[in-house]
Amino acid sequence: MGSKNKLKRFRENETFANVIQPSRKEISDGFYLKGGWHTFFKNNNPIILELGCGKGEYTIALAKQNPTVNYIGVDIKGARFWRGAKTALDTKLTNVAFLRTQIELIDMCFEENEIHQIWITFPDPQVKFKRTKHRLTNPDFLKKYQKILIANGIVHLKTDSEFLFGYTLGLLQEGKHNIIYAHHDIYGNLHAPKEAVLTQTFYEKQFLEKGKPITYLKFTLKYC
Repeated sequence: MGSKNKLKRFRENETFANVIQPSRKEISDGFYLKGGWHTFFKNNNPIILELGCGKGEYTIALAKQNPTVNYIGVDIKGARFWRGAKTALDTKLTNVAFLRTQIELIDMCFEENEIHQIWITFPDPQVKFKRTKHRLTNPDFLKKYQKILIANGIVHLKTDSEFLFGYTLGLLQEGKHNIIYAHHDIYGNLHAPKEAVLTQTFYEKQFLEKGKPITYLKFTLKYC
């Protein structure tokens, strides 16, 4: 994507009513929507997050299927989620929003028990050991998710990375968390949960074209 196109999208994002772009300082000083996202959506419907939402394909697909649920796509790359934000506006999806921030700040953007489910779709697996702290399913991130989720709130992970799938599965088993569903080839399973094969993201289609299986984990988090 050219720099001019990126700048254009950044400018358009600033005019979109469904895009929130707080600075890091605004978040650390006390984010005004923390605990008050229902005032943004003007209803008390459940809220589901897509972390690292990219172009927002999953956020949009889920929102269309479930109009009585609110969806928030979270990503630091505004030029990417511009596509999802614009689609939501063009199709008059009022249950969709996009938050531009680092995922490490997620527990500063949402209050305890404010979120019903979290989707993590095709994150960078961060295979190198020195990048462990950046894996979106490492113990520190899981604690942040557990903090903002309601009791027994569900987390979904879709990835083409067998490494990340195995790493996450191991952490969940070690921590005695509740693994609801796990499969190493979701499209090769006729009994896959419907939401797991609801739509295919831009990157997911590329992985499938290369013959890479898509893994899926569905779980809840429990901490003593």
